[in-house]
Amino acid sequence: RSNKLGEIRDIIDWEKFRPIIADMYRDNKEVGGRPHNDEILMIKMLVLAGWHGLSDYEVELLAIDRLSFRHFLGYPERIPDRSTVWRFREKLIEKGKVHLIWEELQRQLDEKGYAIKRGTIQDATFITSDPGHANADKLRGDEAKTRRSRDGTWGKKGTKSEFGFKLHTIIDKDNQFIRRFDTSTASLHDSQIDLSQKGETVYRDKGYFGTVPFASMDKTMRRAVRGKELSEKDKRRNRAISRTRSLVERPYAVIKRVFNAGHVQVTTHLRVHAKNLISCFCYNIFNLISIKHAERKLSHPG
Repeated sequence: RSNKLGEIRDIIDWEKFRPIIADMYRDNKEVGGRPHNDEILMIKMLVLAGWHGLSDYEVELLAIDRLSFRHFLGYPERIPDRSTVWRFREKLIEKGKVHLIWEELQRQLDEKGYAIKRGTIQDATFITSDPGHANADKLRGDEAKTRRSRDGTWGKKGTKSEFGFKLHTIIDKDNQFIRRFDTSTASLHDSQIDLSQKGETVYRDKGYFGTVPFASMDKTMRRAVRGKELSEKDKRRNRAISRTRSLVERPYAVIKRVFNAGHVQVTTHLRVHAKNLISCFCYNIFNLISIKHAERKLSHPG
């Protein structure tokens, strides 16, 4: 993945994120205050950590040590330490910047010609966290010195139980970019989150059966209910939807296997949501690089 850092440095316009982040700092105003680290440097530190599955401590060390990391960061005079990275992420949450960063990335994807055209696919996946040894229902105080998640809950898929959270995503059918995302605790049923919008077609698995989406065209797989078997027509419909719906597995595979972001150490819902932002952000850049490579091959075959 390191050899892709040069590509992700130039594939999106990082400067567009500066005004979103800049007003988090008091020293931009006459009030003064200690000069802060460059806004783009800080968001790139989060992306580096997400891209390589690193903790704040690890990304600080490797940003000092690796030439490819320093090149991606623009050869800063000083590398932000782990506490600065942690505080920056906390400030993004506190100031409500997560959704603004996400909206700017979506705007850039649309500008590049990848706007939603033929439909969307919604699904969810577990993002696990540490339950610890305490009873899962026991509340923890803000100062609790534990890695056990304060907000995580138990959820079940089939016969397997998982503790933590869920990442809900909706991708576009054409290019498989994550277009919208949300974070819930693991116990919330997938069908309680609807990321579709009017005017869209949405593809969903049987877990969403029985709920009506915001989307104008509902392509949710049907399931048999008590006393009523699925007709052959419904079975054929399900197979057709399943072929399209399966495209949603790739983002989760990249997030969990490439970025190692399927398990989190942070303890609150908002912090997990901020981590999920970076995971989805990194996946979209990863996907954009893959699409650009494919487009170059098509335009220069052989």
